[in-house]
Amino acid sequence: MAGKMWAGRFTKEVDERVNDFNSSISFDARMYRQDIEGSIAHATMLGECGIIDMDESRKIIEGLKGILADIDSGKLQFDPAAEDVHMFVEAELTARLGDTGKRLHTARSRNDQVALDIRMNLKAETLEIIELVKSLEKTIVSIAEKHLTTVMPGYTHLQRAQPITFAHHLMAYANMLLRDLGRLRDCYKRMNVMPLGSGALASTTYPIDRQRVCDILGFDEITQNSLDGVSDRDFCIELISAISVLMMHLSRFSEEIIMWCSWEFKFIELDDAYATGSSIMPQKKNPDVTELIRGKTGRVYGDLNTLLVMMKGIPLAYNKDMQEDKEAVFDAIDTVKLCLKTFDPMLATMTVLPENMRAAAAKGFINATDCADYLVKKGMPFRDAYKITGTLVHTCIEKGCTLETLPLEEYKKLTDNFDEDVYEAISLETCVMQRKAAGGPAPESVKAQIEYVKARI
Repeated sequence: MAGKMWAGRFTKEVDERVNDFNSSISFDARMYRQDIEGSIAHATMLGECGIIDMDESRKIIEGLKGILADIDSGKLQFDPAAEDVHMFVEAELTARLGDTGKRLHTARSRNDQVALDIRMNLKAETLEIIELVKSLEKTIVSIAEKHLTTVMPGYTHLQRAQPITFAHHLMAYANMLLRDLGRLRDCYKRMNVMPLGSGALASTTYPIDRQRVCDILGFDEITQNSLDGVSDRDFCIELISAISVLMMHLSRFSEEIIMWCSWEFKFIELDDAYATGSSIMPQKKNPDVTELIRGKTGRVYGDLNTLLVMMKGIPLAYNKDMQEDKEAVFDAIDTVKLCLKTFDPMLATMTVLPENMRAAAAKGFINATDCADYLVKKGMPFRDAYKITGTLVHTCIEKGCTLETLPLEEYKKLTDNFDEDVYEAISLETCVMQRKAAGGPAPESVKAQIEYVKARI
């Protein structure tokens, strides 16, 4: 039992299969930097508070810095037989410093240690995800600024509904991502609370200074209850929840791109670097990036469900079930980062085909509402105008023409309110340009939307 830091109570070696089952170093080793930084702060506080000798505190700090440098350089490799990253670092420190290294764990438990490590790790990851989302926002805004007057059909029920612009459509996703940024930033605030000093569950009898450790590590405040400090994983669940919503937005965007680059739409063309071919069909150019994002969205939902189910039935304080939190949250983080890093340049390099968008907008009677509004502006009740316009659409379908090409005499058969100016009122450009209400597709409105997003990125 000499190999286990917690030896003493046990008289038999742990079964090798239990060791393998119990070990978490294969996935928690990624927190080594946070574990060492947290230990340095803890050792600093122990020395300053007189809990350990200042000379030993300095030796521990230098030893930890040496371990960090050796891991970073590759000189020191993780021992797969170690139980977890915390025990690996402590064992290495003890091997280098002897009894002095054994003093590091004074006044703390692995319970509050891992709670600290994962908060520190997720803080860094959250900031990286925020930067990736901001980069995608900037790409969307950049494309939108080039297509303020690119007319395309807007859809409901995947049926052509009303004319909008490509910029207007893109800015819908920019607003979704803006909300994602808000959720991630809020999540970061609640994550930025320091749990070290909670001990195993009941804090410690040593005269520690938790606020000092909090200040060294750059947290906003300390946790207020030691039981909650070691058993809280709300911040993990909240982060995966925010990531899940972000992935849902990426998946919706991906679905539209899949449709847009199909021959049935052909609104865009993906760059060859972000598409793949078929092993048997030489003509194929497949949007695999976007299809994978759709698939990986379900994977992230699974990660969220893993944590919710894991936490729902465990009593206070720490339980070994909670070791399962890291694989799920790390997988969600890695997945969303990979998706963002691939989606952003794919979007930036795609070719937009305005002529095809305009041609699609010319079909489907998407200016019918504007035709009805034309009559309303001449004093007719909307429901009457709606019925007349519906009749006109039916006439066009029978005659194989559009509202723009239907002769004026056909209009006048239904009401004398129609005049030559109806053709100007129902032109696609007029339909779009006159929708100047805040949030609408008119260029000046979309410019305001762009400035709004820019200010909040």
